[in-house]
Amino acid sequence: MVRHFLDIHRLDAADLRAILDDAHARKAARKGWPQGRADADAPGKDRVLAMIFEKNSTRTRFSFDAAIRQLGGSSIIATASDMQLGRGEPVEDTARVLSRMVDAVMIRANDHEDVERFARVSTVPVVNGLTDRSHPCQILADLQTIEEHRGPIAGKTIAWIGDGNNVCHSFMHAAPKFGFHLNVACPAEYHPDLRDLAKGGDAVTLTSDPREAVKGADVVVTDTWVSMGDQDYEARLSAFEHYGVDEALMDLADPEAVFLHCLPAHRGEEVADAVIDGPRSLVWDEAENRIHAQKAVLAWCFGG
Repeated sequence: MVRHFLDIHRLDAADLRAILDDAHARKAARKGWPQGRADADAPGKDRVLAMIFEKNSTRTRFSFDAAIRQLGGSSIIATASDMQLGRGEPVEDTARVLSRMVDAVMIRANDHEDVERFARVSTVPVVNGLTDRSHPCQILADLQTIEEHRGPIAGKTIAWIGDGNNVCHSFMHAAPKFGFHLNVACPAEYHPDLRDLAKGGDAVTLTSDPREAVKGADVVVTDTWVSMGDQDYEARLSAFEHYGVDEALMDLADPEAVFLHCLPAHRGEEVADAVIDGPRSLVWDEAENRIHAQKAVLAWCFGG
């Protein structure tokens, strides 16, 4: 049985908890090590990870490359334009070919359905590195960061402020699995997909008021208002005018609340300099933890 990691809502809570615990353990075991040294158990030894990028990337590209190396394996990186995918080769044909050449595939794609199609015929694990629908690896890194600084995620309240986008969707998927509550504040015209909202069930509350969402929250999270591919820049800036996370908004959260942003950040838009550079910000730990969370994901995939 091939283990794919496509969406958080597809996995059992026990598997997700085990992946997150492994991320914590792998990071702790490497303290003080150079980045290029392989983990002691090296579960990726002799394995090759293919990485396909339809979207530009900094954190996803570097963190997955570092992750497979630290697991003892190696990587092959290509953009869609480097491949026959860019000339119209069916996704399924590419999946069949790569399944015979590599041990796992990470895809950062425009269309979520393309990743689903790839996984349906792939005989090696497929990992969703980001699509228009979800960003599950980011959320695992976020939860790892929260637990490092504020203890177990179960029972906590996370406030999502801004666009109801792919990262928001994955937070909604994670809420019932990990036992936290998610308050989502966004303008009505940029609300999350209702199918993804339904997956959060009673663990998710939707509002248009960022102050209401943040009140008493343990974590405040935001993301860029204009994602890659969005064409309505001016309309978005207008709609999100009152959704910026500044010190006044953070002060409504719990006094020990922390701030997260998956980056890149547009300072002065969705977040103020004083917040992202302030003492409550964990964005740099969050970025680093992409390596460790994704190592745990890959190790889980290989374990299948």
